[in-house]
Amino acid sequence: MQILGLSQIKGLIDVPELFAQLEEGYALYSEGKVEVPPVGFLHFEDPPGDVHLKYGYIKGDAVYVIKVASGFRSAELGITASDGLLLVFSQQTGELKSILLDECYLTDVRTAVGGGVAAKHLAPREVTGIGIVGTGVQARMQLEMLPHAVDCDRVVIWGRNQARVDALIAGITEDATFWPTAFDLRGTTDMDDLTSNCNLIVTTTAAKAPLIHADQVQRGTHITAMGSDDDGKQELDPRLLQKADLVVADSRSQCLHPGEISYAVKQGFIKEKDVLELGEVIRDPTLARTSEEQVTVVDLTGVAVQDIQIAKMVSRRAGSATSI
Repeated sequence: MQILGLSQIKGLIDVPELFAQLEEGYALYSEGKVEVPPVGFLHFEDPPGDVHLKYGYIKGDAVYVIKVASGFRSAELGITASDGLLLVFSQQTGELKSILLDECYLTDVRTAVGGGVAAKHLAPREVTGIGIVGTGVQARMQLEMLPHAVDCDRVVIWGRNQARVDALIAGITEDATFWPTAFDLRGTTDMDDLTSNCNLIVTTTAAKAPLIHADQVQRGTHITAMGSDDDGKQELDPRLLQKADLVVADSRSQCLHPGEISYAVKQGFIKEKDVLELGEVIRDPTLARTSEEQVTVVDLTGVAVQDIQIAKMVSRRAGSATSI
């Protein structure tokens, strides 16, 4: 058995390979070849926090994976603390093969790459502006991964707090390792500013009420929404999903509770049967957008197959059992 710490794990990430692994994982999931039980949640009030438990396996694969990821918020300290780990077991013997003490880093990376995969398959051919809604870790990581999927250097970052927007832009600008370094970054606290200037929008907040409304979105826009991963979270007006020409889920069943799709279905704006899965679009590109004028929405709640694929990649690259 091997135990890997965060510093070791960071050196084992290969982004192009991870894109390919997640694409395959999404496709296998939509083909019914992945066993993923419902997500487990633990909620805490004082201090506020939540824990997500995701686990599963690909049929006929060598391993199964269990992931624990937590996030706690301390108003007194002004910090958000995340932690977690992934456990990789043999499907043949049940033996624990790897412990990945990633401190939630692998969850952040696979989430960001998931956003890149969604943009790769559903964004318009010509992205004229990238809009990032939010100022946290995932907002920054989306900007690290999106250049692997789309060619655009104009970015508008929205946040409720101008100081946090400015801090994120400064952090990206001052980081010599950030790729690419040629982003034309601009901040705003006006959502109309972002939606009128961006046709690829990624929402990354923990909002509990819609931030983007149907009448704000221009034709030809693609939106990837990834904040609604737990009860009560919502970033999009349900009417926006009704307006969309294509609505895509990472997991159709999971996005019915929680997820942006859940609000739109429950309120009668869309029907479950009209929702595609990302894996279906990956396997059959004819299901993707057929016009630059179409509005597309992808709802990403985070599926355990992402954790399975990234855990396998890290374990394999670390030189664990050759069967992984």
